[in-house]
Amino acid sequence: ERDLSALSKQYSSRDLPSHTALKSREAGQGTTDELKNKDFKRELEERERLAYRQSQKEKARKEGKALDSPPPQPAKRSRTEAISMANLDADDPVDASDSDSDDDSDDDTAMLMAELNKI
Repeated sequence: ERDLSALSKQYSSRDLPSHTALKSREAGQGTTDELKNKDFKRELEERERLAYRQSQKEKARKEGKALDSPPPQPAKRSRTEAISMANLDADDPVDASDSDSDDDSDDDTAMLMAELNKI
């Protein structure tokens, strides 16, 4: 008898090689030659300076001051203020909007009291 595999010339698409070529970066997409010529440290420092200037402008705008005016010399702090500043954690955000939280707690208290009166 004959070999049955010799009769069939069909094969599955899964048997074929696929995805054999990788994409390569084009010019302007961060090729290794482009990255070698970049000064990352200088770019980072420039972006940090810009961000610092913007934050200073934002602080000055919130305080109602002009950025060009020289900053006032800090007066000697009282002992209690120095202690409270020492207790602040550098990672904790400083909230300047304490009045908002007070208003919210007043609203919450009023709503709770109204519900209590209903009961």
